[in-house]
Amino acid sequence: MGEQLSEVRYGEWVAVRRHGPVAELVLDRPKAMNAVSSEMARCIAAACAALSEDRDARVVVLTSTHERAFCVGADLKERNSLTDAELVRHRPGSRAAYTGVLELPMPTVAAVHGYALGGGYELALSCDVIVADLTAVVGLPEVSVGVIPGGGGTQLLPRRVGAARAAELIFSARRVPAEEARELGLVDRLTGEGEDRAEARELARRMAANSPVGLRAAKRALRLGHGLDLKAGLEAEDAAWRTVAFSGDRAEGVAAFNEKRTPDWPGE
Repeated sequence: MGEQLSEVRYGEWVAVRRHGPVAELVLDRPKAMNAVSSEMARCIAAACAALSEDRDARVVVLTSTHERAFCVGADLKERNSLTDAELVRHRPGSRAAYTGVLELPMPTVAAVHGYALGGGYELALSCDVIVADLTAVVGLPEVSVGVIPGGGGTQLLPRRVGAARAAELIFSARRVPAEEARELGLVDRLTGEGEDRAEARELARRMAANSPVGLRAAKRALRLGHGLDLKAGLEAEDAAWRTVAFSGDRAEGVAAFNEKRTPDWPGE
């Protein structure tokens, strides 16, 4: 296909690989099943900050290099060694990793296989779409170790599956296998074993064929309007519409449609 492929490392355990307009945010701490330590959280946040400023990245895919895990959540070995004061100091950096993914301005797709537990599942929840293979096991088991989901889980899960179902899953701390996860809406697409990354990248490529300005504006409208009453939500949509109505992408899209050709998006 002639697509550009390059890689930039953020510390030892996080990378961004570029496939043309699709950026792959890679969790690469295989010896710890991508457990999120303070250093890894810092690197995820740094990678997301760079991606947020990258106008050439139209869609981001969040993936893992570990064969049996997407991410097992917080690094509990590190947490066990921290004093209360150190835990407080590390909290902003931990939050920055999850909000970094959540606040990416372009569409995001998580490719999940194996374990996606606690903070690992919260990273996936921070994406717009979750693709999982048949080996996936997801859940928020934090109450079983005396804490609560702290990477957005108590807010993102009920928005996805409803308050009662989220409460049952969080209070029971249970792990949900792939097929049930799809039935419950915990993931969006289910693929064959080992096919999650390819499926997520293909979905991202289809998204990335569309207007970069339109994609970002549509995401803003979706995110800002969620939870608002209908009237306020429509105002959020209208504000997002106004950011694209007079854009170069809108002019090119209409012209390409009328001329029966593929758009050449200016991205502005």
